[in-house]
Amino acid sequence: MLLTAHQLHHTYSGTQTPVQALRGVDLELEAGSFTALMGPSGCGKSTLLQLCGAMEPPTQGELTLQGVPLHSAGDEALTRLRREKVGFVFQSFNLLPTLTVMENVALPLRLAGRKYAEAEQAARQWLERVEMDRRRSHFPSQLSGGERQRVAIARALAHQPVLVIADEPTGNLDSANGQRVVELLQSVNRETEVTILLATHDPAVAAAAGRQLRMKDGQFVSL
Repeated sequence: MLLTAHQLHHTYSGTQTPVQALRGVDLELEAGSFTALMGPSGCGKSTLLQLCGAMEPPTQGELTLQGVPLHSAGDEALTRLRREKVGFVFQSFNLLPTLTVMENVALPLRLAGRKYAEAEQAARQWLERVEMDRRRSHFPSQLSGGERQRVAIARALAHQPVLVIADEPTGNLDSANGQRVVELLQSVNRETEVTILLATHDPAVAAAAGRQLRMKDGQFVSL
């Protein structure tokens, strides 16, 4: 099993009234699987993605990725694991505006210690895969929303992660571009066998995944 979560709880305590975002979640992801999380805003989808992506440890419970215990890892270990094993695709793309398309995709590789030529070669290969190589010298502001998301997908995959976390990847796109992004994620999952965990409000997007899970009030509920 690539990822295993057991009785995950997570509470945000920075406000006057603590918010319990997760309430005893159990989850298993097989290597090469494509899983969609559904549910209303505030149900805990994004929190679960953050924990599975090693953004922070849970308040309570056990969480492992390829046997590495994320629930007890320190900040340095979590940072290293994110750089090596996890790719992220966000609703707002999160491309750096002062970097070109090529530089954005190569950045995670450079942060992981890859040499410039090696990082550039891998970035170009993935830009070709998402049909964005012809735009590699452009800046994010010169791209459409659909193009930005394809660049973001290339960036998420360039360092060959074992897990891709996609948080509402079609949320800022029209239906045509959203469908193209979904089809791209499907083909990448099928061809590379990278595991994908995706959150969405859109049933059509969720239907593209091999498995759908619904959340409500910080827990899984029946579809």
